[in-house]
Amino acid sequence: MATSEYLRNEDSAKQARAAVSQLPFSGRGVRIEPAAAMSAVMVLGDVIAMLVAFGLALALRMSIAAHLAPGLGMHLRRYWAEPADIPYLIWFMVAYLLVARRYGLYASVPSTNGYHDLRLVLQGSLTAGLLLCGALYVFHGIAVSRILVVLLVITAPILLGIRRYRWRRSRYRRFEQGIELRNVVILGTNQLSYAMARDLRDHRRLGCRFVGFIARPGSLVSPEIGPEQVLGGIERIRALTRQRFVDELVLTEFYPTEDAIRLVQDARELDIDVRAIAGYYGDLTTNAPVEYLGIFPVVTLHRRRHRVVGLISKRVVDVMLSLLALFATAPLLLAIALAVKLESEGPALYVSDRIGKRGRVFPCFKFRTMVRNADQMKQEVAALNDRDGILFKCSNDPRVTRLGRFLRKYSLDELPQFLNVLRGEMSIVGPRPPVASEVEKYELEHFRRLEVMPGLTGLWQVQARHDPSFAKYIELDTAYVENWTFWLDLKILLRTAGVVVQGTGV
Repeated sequence: MATSEYLRNEDSAKQARAAVSQLPFSGRGVRIEPAAAMSAVMVLGDVIAMLVAFGLALALRMSIAAHLAPGLGMHLRRYWAEPADIPYLIWFMVAYLLVARRYGLYASVPSTNGYHDLRLVLQGSLTAGLLLCGALYVFHGIAVSRILVVLLVITAPILLGIRRYRWRRSRYRRFEQGIELRNVVILGTNQLSYAMARDLRDHRRLGCRFVGFIARPGSLVSPEIGPEQVLGGIERIRALTRQRFVDELVLTEFYPTEDAIRLVQDARELDIDVRAIAGYYGDLTTNAPVEYLGIFPVVTLHRRRHRVVGLISKRVVDVMLSLLALFATAPLLLAIALAVKLESEGPALYVSDRIGKRGRVFPCFKFRTMVRNADQMKQEVAALNDRDGILFKCSNDPRVTRLGRFLRKYSLDELPQFLNVLRGEMSIVGPRPPVASEVEKYELEHFRRLEVMPGLTGLWQVQARHDPSFAKYIELDTAYVENWTFWLDLKILLRTAGVVVQGTGV
């Protein structure tokens, strides 16, 4: 039976869910809107900036007092912050956050004009300062230093502006590197469709990567649109979502309402966003806010929900455990590197290009466990492959060195991959990263496993590490992607420890 048929088989799906259900804590994780998560992070950053600004204002007040009146300066050092300062500081922060939100500084789609943002930050800080002065007047806050208030109103916009500038630069830098871009497909081939595609291509700072057009049945193709840019019709959406890792579908031509509803239902299953030009579907978007995709007003028909809390927790654990592992095993890493160099000719590290999340190519680090020209000898040992389908693995591979067999047995050859985790290319738990030659042979369903970060260990490693079936390999990886939670990762980590100690690697 072909692998694609196997995955579609109902019994196979039940087996995949059962594999996950055997592991405790496999329930669905907490989901938060990505826009809300980004806004929360920005609010937290502004709160920290204002607290730092308050501390800086206190230090400046002490410095000024010490310069003008040494005795008063000694008194202020004894009382770094008066108790009466705290409620008014909180009022200033709340006032600024409310004003900033009103100005759109925490919008789901950030403004592309950095100078406009800085002007709004200054305006918001001054407005919050006026509200603070009003509160001091109304509540007779005579215990609060007026110099401190002035210094706070001066330092706050400076630090808030620096924080926002650095955040924007960091975000743009990632976009320019092709990181965190949203893959966008446009449903429509009219002049408006072409104009939006050109805007997305010309303004990378929007954070979008234009993938191509989907032709609406019966619609004409604008002469500016080349035939190679049209990816097909509506029936291609499911395949494109998997193969091109589509994040968002934008309707730039009117599609019948009944068909649009079915499209949204498919998008919910495929877990992608759907937006349309504002005004197309008034009945479906009565309360939906108008957003801007570049210069084009759009409304959301469907927005996927991200498990942000779990993903943030996963990244924090990845970084902490990787740093701990590299620090604790540093002497062992040096000893293994020296032993590999002494045993056979060649580098201590083997670096190979692997396919990561959403098809991103990255260098994967391992200790070399084979002879130096092992890649050139692969065809000679092809007959020894004991796995089926796309996978290639030889339990008695003659290319493996004596030290390499020991390293593989206890998974010590994979210790350098903690560097990949720190670099953000891998996670500790996830599907194993494939090589390009494997991905070239993937069928449509197989691309599902590339939707998450690859890992050092995963569900397949703890459930069926020695199973030669490629179908089982894909089944467990797909089950992991579809049932992922932070708690499932913790359970896999605990099971992995047992596998490593038993030395079941090959």
